[in-house]
Amino acid sequence: MSRKPGSTLVYTTDPDPAPDNTPAPAYPSAGSQVARIRRERKGRGGKTVTIVGGLQHDPQTLATLLRSLKQVCGAGGSLKDGELEIQGDHRERVTTALKGLGYGVKQVGG
Repeated sequence: MSRKPGSTLVYTTDPDPAPDNTPAPAYPSAGSQVARIRRERKGRGGKTVTIVGGLQHDPQTLATLLRSLKQVCGAGGSLKDGELEIQGDHRERVTTALKGLGYGVKQVGG
């Protein structure tokens, strides 16, 4: 039995094991997801930030969505830990924009 470089195989009875063909995870469509929108100020030096969470997309799709929300709000923002952060209190604008894209929306907190 020949070993392939970089292989971590310890023991097998199969002379040539099949490669792992697991498909990429399928993300749900926008219509089946609910975005949770909240406002945060703690730990930000008194600055208000609108946070959109609960979305399951690949990072590139989240970055594209963030870019469009920043344009709608006319504000800056970032993508941290799978959540979209937009500078300022823009809950109403974000809610309207996400509903227009087909997402379900819930406002969390006060």
